Amino acid sequence: MAAAEKKPRAKGAKAPVTTRDNLSALIGSARKILRKDKGLNGDVDRLPLLTWVMFLKFLDDLEVVHAEEAELDGKPYHAIIEAPYRWRDWAAREDGLTGDELLSFINQDECHRADGSRGAGLFAYLRGLAGTGEKGSQREVIANVFRGVQNRMVSGYLLRDIINKINGIHFTSSEEVHTLSHLYESMLREMRDAAGDSGEFYTPRPVVRFMVQATDPKLGETVLDPACGTGGFLVEAYDHIAQQVTNPDQRRILQRDTLFGQEAKPLPYMLAQMNLLLHGLEAPQIAYGNTLERRITEIGHSERVDVILTNPPFGGEEEAGIKANFPANMQTAETALLFLQYIMRKLRYAGHGAEQGGRAAVVVPNGTLFGDGVCAVIKEEMLKEFNLHTIVRLPQGVFAPYTDIPANLLFFQRSGPTETIWYYELPQPEGRKKYSKTAPLPFEAFQPVLDWWKKREEGPKAWRVDFAAKRAAAIDAAKPHWQRAETERASVLALGKPIRELDQTIGNAANGDKAALQAQLREMKAQQQAHEAAAKAAQAEGDALYWPIYNLDLKNPHAAEGLEHADPKDLVAAMRAGEEDVLRLLGEIEALVAEVQG
Repeated sequence: MAAAEKKPRAKGAKAPVTTRDNLSALIGSARKILRKDKGLNGDVDRLPLLTWVMFLKFLDDLEVVHAEEAELDGKPYHAIIEAPYRWRDWAAREDGLTGDELLSFINQDECHRADGSRGAGLFAYLRGLAGTGEKGSQREVIANVFRGVQNRMVSGYLLRDIINKINGIHFTSSEEVHTLSHLYESMLREMRDAAGDSGEFYTPRPVVRFMVQATDPKLGETVLDPACGTGGFLVEAYDHIAQQVTNPDQRRILQRDTLFGQEAKPLPYMLAQMNLLLHGLEAPQIAYGNTLERRITEIGHSERVDVILTNPPFGGEEEAGIKANFPANMQTAETALLFLQYIMRKLRYAGHGAEQGGRAAVVVPNGTLFGDGVCAVIKEEMLKEFNLHTIVRLPQGVFAPYTDIPANLLFFQRSGPTETIWYYELPQPEGRKKYSKTAPLPFEAFQPVLDWWKKREEGPKAWRVDFAAKRAAAIDAAKPHWQRAETERASVLALGKPIRELDQTIGNAANGDKAALQAQLREMKAQQQAHEAAAKAAQAEGDALYWPIYNLDLKNPHAAEGLEHADPKDLVAAMRAGEEDVLRLLGEIEALVAEVQG
């Protein structure tokens, strides 16, 4: 096999930029080629394949630039990917490796490589980069990305066609990368739609943008998405903060010390890396693994962040080992509730690296608002230690077609207990019952909320709850019952010692005395049981008055105003209009019947 040689591009010479239309056509033709391969099963397989091919081309373009910059500075450059595994070594030539040789080079642990030598296959080499660089280095990122990647294409010739197409993209051109980032996002949406129940890694962009704008992360703050999926929140936060950058030092802060994420699944982990690279983040700091594997009581001040933006998976269940990482009274299998606790622990305290406490915006299902038991205990801690200042209630269908479960956006800050909770109910689309895949929620639907955000007043869609007063009233009402329960429990304890002593006395007593003593013992035990039952009942009565305040699933008190306050003349006119429609339809039906019978 002949060694593949590539003509080096003249240093400093820029490749011609591919226009937006050409780039769109290029991606489109690449996707058409992918549809021909028998090993790929729909968009769920096609986008990951396109992503890892683009990822390798992107890395090589980036390495060429960095090598040139190092040479200009007179410094040595240490390649991340070495020959003969660089894109330029095996992919750049249109007549390079193809067919079975190409598949063997990519898939096999050992193979003939493009330079004619024998050695590890491409994926085996890339996965082996783990441990060859510092923790969190680009080598480790690449190893993690390819640990979860499999080449599902069965035709090496079609794969060669794909590689030749992607070779036409110049990732050193910011115009092309910008265009590609939009194309990539539309592909992510398509993949989400094709993924069905597995489409958990996508939050509609209008929801993401609203949460970022409402939270308003600043340059110099740290932003985390602990369940980052394909990186939508981090991309939007990057674009938001980038507008505040005015000099190279600030750009360095944004690039290196601002955005952090974590993802447990290999596919969205890879998609997030690509998504962030395409949007301009050169070294995305996305950790690979389950966020919840960390014991939350061990999270220290130095690990806390200023802003958390996330849509944690809900409806899932975690294994018993994960639950053990949480306090005993707040252990649950529900993933969303575990994430909520993690988020609360990760927010910065005021005075520990920031003037204000950390703030969060989190997507939660309705079940989190009305849930009791452990869910209520978690909300109690949130409302005691955090200011849950806003709940935005989303209309139905926002997450269609993945789920129709009603969802809410919680906004809270580590700045003391909750005093007032503002609710804002986003209306249904005009003339329809809900949003859908074909008619999704537009960002413009959030504009009234953004206008209201800094100048809040009650209205048809907004209302507030004096939670401090509600909590005080609930405690006042419950306290007498809890005090009675405490008294009854004290009586139970007080009877414990005499019962034990009497039990011993019976053991040592003469037979003739035992019957009377045993009767006495039965009476004391009955008294103890009665106190236990009374304590339980009193506790339940107190709890029934206290815990309902943590049902945050509150209806809009102004919802009925539209009908109640409508002008009677308008109501009569509407009813007459409806009656006219009915009469018109009846007339049409009569005419049809007459035509058929005639």
